Amino acid sequence: MTIEDFKKDLSLVFDDNTNTVVYKNYLDYSILFLIFLSTAEIYLSTFPGIVEKYGTILNIIDHFTTLVFTIEIALRIWTIDLLEEKYKGIWGRIKYCFSFYGFIDIMSTYTIYINMIPGIKLPIDTMKVLRVFRLLRIFRFMRSFRLLSAAISNKSKELFVSLQFLIIITVILSFALFFIEHDAQPDVYTDGSVPVLWAFMQYIGDPGSLAENYPPVTMLGKIVACIIGVLGIAIFAVPAGLIGSGFTEEIENEAKKQKTKKNVEKLHLAFQRKLDRFTRFQIAPQFVSIGDIQARLRMNLDDIFDGIDNSNQFRLVNLSATRTVDERADDKLAVEHYPVNRSYGCCINRGSKVTIVSPASLVDPGMYHFAYYLAKLGGFNLISREIGVLRPYVSFYLVSDESKKEEGFQDYMNDLNRLANSEDHYVITILAASGANEPNYPTQMHFSYGGKRGDETYDDPNITIHNVPLFDKMYTELTERLESELNIKSDRQRYHDTSNPKFYYRAQNEAYMQG
Repeated sequence: MTIEDFKKDLSLVFDDNTNTVVYKNYLDYSILFLIFLSTAEIYLSTFPGIVEKYGTILNIIDHFTTLVFTIEIALRIWTIDLLEEKYKGIWGRIKYCFSFYGFIDIMSTYTIYINMIPGIKLPIDTMKVLRVFRLLRIFRFMRSFRLLSAAISNKSKELFVSLQFLIIITVILSFALFFIEHDAQPDVYTDGSVPVLWAFMQYIGDPGSLAENYPPVTMLGKIVACIIGVLGIAIFAVPAGLIGSGFTEEIENEAKKQKTKKNVEKLHLAFQRKLDRFTRFQIAPQFVSIGDIQARLRMNLDDIFDGIDNSNQFRLVNLSATRTVDERADDKLAVEHYPVNRSYGCCINRGSKVTIVSPASLVDPGMYHFAYYLAKLGGFNLISREIGVLRPYVSFYLVSDESKKEEGFQDYMNDLNRLANSEDHYVITILAASGANEPNYPTQMHFSYGGKRGDETYDDPNITIHNVPLFDKMYTELTERLESELNIKSDRQRYHDTSNPKFYYRAQNEAYMQG
């Protein structure tokens, strides 16, 4: 096992999810047990009789739990970048150390090592108080606390606005109270700070009875004081109401997430692999119609769309786009399924000298499956773009300033360079040649190699073939077999132009590599 594999396994250990049924979560329960054991040790150490009798055992528990937490927290900091992207790098880990849980981890465990520094000695009581903060670590494993944190975060803007409003109104009323009471008791209300202090002391329960020294004596002053008292209720009631509302919304969101998860799982069931009688392969269907999903899985449209929208492995397609304009096909909605392992879609490296590239699977229904099984049957590499925005659509086939800014494009080109970086490598690009906007051609397979439309020779100096005789031999043998065995006719650059200088393969070999 490599260090990276070990680190990845550790990141799964520190997922803080005690509900997933995997053996690694025994560590979560062990950490919880040690937190409670450490807290119990600190509590028992406050009893002199117990310390005298069992002091050695308590010290062993203290040292053991501290050692375990020291190792656990160090490993957690090391693997945190695999759990959350924002904590990558040295500064990311420093940022984690100042997050809520990271700060608790550091303060409750690592501060004990400060006493090892010559000339520094923290009081034992301070160290015990800091160790008590370990109990806050259990919030990491509590679903209710995560819901509460999310509720506060979601309502943070409303809480801030309500707090601003209450503070401003309180300040206004405090100044009004000053001008009302100043004439009646000038020795008490000497300046504007007095009523402001009095008002805010009312909100926090008047610790030290400071507000008792500044009671309003006029009738109007007492009315203002009553209004401030009502605000004192509102300053807690309004945030409590907002947090309660956020908590309810978060519970509803959790329920919705669970429902969405089930919808995604149901959609996966719709694409169960079946034996293909022609090839004898176990294959998944290219499409499953909306009507078929409704009939077989008892899913309504809302649930189907919910599953599609919340998974990066399904998309809604119109099967009429797979027919030519001459056929005048009726619209038929279906769901298409595809795997994703890269930021742009799917990449499979089989170590082959041939790479199948499908740069437009996102918008051409069925092209992923054609490219995938072509690569699988031939043992070829595969690069297929599945992720992106449909409108406005930014092409990965033609390189532009817009495509270079698109998410996943950098990985797409890097994978292409990585897989096809030798002179004897072949890149085969798959595109939908006849779609809903094109006529029905006499041929079904169109072979293009960087020339202009209608030029069926190899004379163009800008073609993308380096070994013309080998390609011509492959073309001749393949097209003969396609026609004789499958009745599929082919042509060579008869109907389509691929001379565009922005073609990704040219850009990859020229402009893109230069910056």
